[in-house]
Amino acid sequence: MTAEVHTHRHGPIGHVSLARPKALHALTQGMCEAMSTALLGWRHDPAVCAVIIDHAEGRGFCAGGDVAMVRRSALEDGGMAGRAFFHAEYRLNHLLFTYPKPTVAFMDGVTMGGGVGISQPCRFRVATQNTLFAMPEGSIGLFPDVGAGHYLPRLPGRVGAFLALTAARLDGAECLWAGLATHYLDAARLAEAKARIVAGEDVGAVLDDLAIAPPPPRLASNAERIDRLFAADTLEGVIAALAADDSEWAAKELKAVTSKCPATGKVALRQFAENAHCADFAQNMAMEYRLACRMIMRADFAEGVRAVLVDKDNAPRWNPATPEGLTPAMLDALFAPLPPDEEWTPFA
Repeated sequence: MTAEVHTHRHGPIGHVSLARPKALHALTQGMCEAMSTALLGWRHDPAVCAVIIDHAEGRGFCAGGDVAMVRRSALEDGGMAGRAFFHAEYRLNHLLFTYPKPTVAFMDGVTMGGGVGISQPCRFRVATQNTLFAMPEGSIGLFPDVGAGHYLPRLPGRVGAFLALTAARLDGAECLWAGLATHYLDAARLAEAKARIVAGEDVGAVLDDLAIAPPPPRLASNAERIDRLFAADTLEGVIAALAADDSEWAAKELKAVTSKCPATGKVALRQFAENAHCADFAQNMAMEYRLACRMIMRADFAEGVRAVLVDKDNAPRWNPATPEGLTPAMLDALFAPLPPDEEWTPFA
């Protein structure tokens, strides 16, 4: 148990509540391990019939992972602590994906990176008017991980590629439209929903009863543009399509795409292609772990975190600075298997 995450029981309901408000509940290795320990303990306990995942206080839900620590690790210990963090986090992601009991994540607030990783595997995913969803890894020279290589390609049309390459932020209504959320509730009704679940009511029935119609999703109005302009399987192709379109929307998204780390974009699109051949989620997580181990050691990661979180000048200097600078051989090396004794493994 760590003070940064609370795990407890309410009768038949397991409850995991993130409690690191000053960091918007960004995950640490200790938090991931505490959550996994609780989930493993409840997994085969006949007295536990469902699990709630939420945040305890402040603006939630979870803003990501402890990337500042991972950067220090890359600079100081050859990435050892960073690899340990990702191994624990991805085990948690996989455990939730394969969990045999209903799980419900209340994405009431910022849901980015690591927060996506612990919400998307859940059977029920609740968005509210406070939800702010994104995968912003391109801004820090990482890549869409925590299972994003599985989830994003399965969104409607080319929405997944759009999210990966632009780091666009979606509200709760857009999350419901895209399938990232299963229900949309008014935040004022969340306490009632949790109380009824704890009292033994069926999770799905409670959420169905309290769900409301969200505002019109803005993303839906741009779906045709997204499908058309993000159709290419290469970053160069997407950039060319956006540059050739004279709309204000395309110009805005072109600026978003070209400001992100080129290596991130190329890795993300390769991830999507590779995922088509993954036999199961564990295989995808093993692929993402290989990428994580290598991407954190690239200069782009240290530079991206510096620009966003350390110096906060938001002026990263990427190397290579253009997509063309990342060769097929460089990409192959990022995706190559690790030595057998270093590969990621799930819980038994």
